[in-house]
Amino acid sequence: MEKYTQLQQLAGLFGLLGLPGMIGFVKPVPFSAPGGAIRLLGLLGLAGFGGFWNPLLGAIGAAGPLGLWGHPNPKIARLAYIGFLAPVGVALFFLGRH
Repeated sequence: MEKYTQLQQLAGLFGLLGLPGMIGFVKPVPFSAPGGAIRLLGLLGLAGFGGFWNPLLGAIGAAGPLGLWGHPNPKIARLAYIGFLAPVGVALFFLGRH
């Protein structure tokens, strides 16, 4: 088992930010709406669950809310901005390396 630094463990918690991306499975964006490619990033929210075991998966999983981009409900669409924190999580992971 690998030993992770505290910064890397913090990056793993960024995976919890990816959980709002799961809303896209319950209330999906219509296929006719533009931005279908970026909505595929909602699948990265599933990788956020792996952040409990591998912090890098959690850092990448924080991009999951980007799958809500262009949602017809404005309240749900605003959650997509959380996904822009994913690069911060990845940076924390790599800054924490020995």
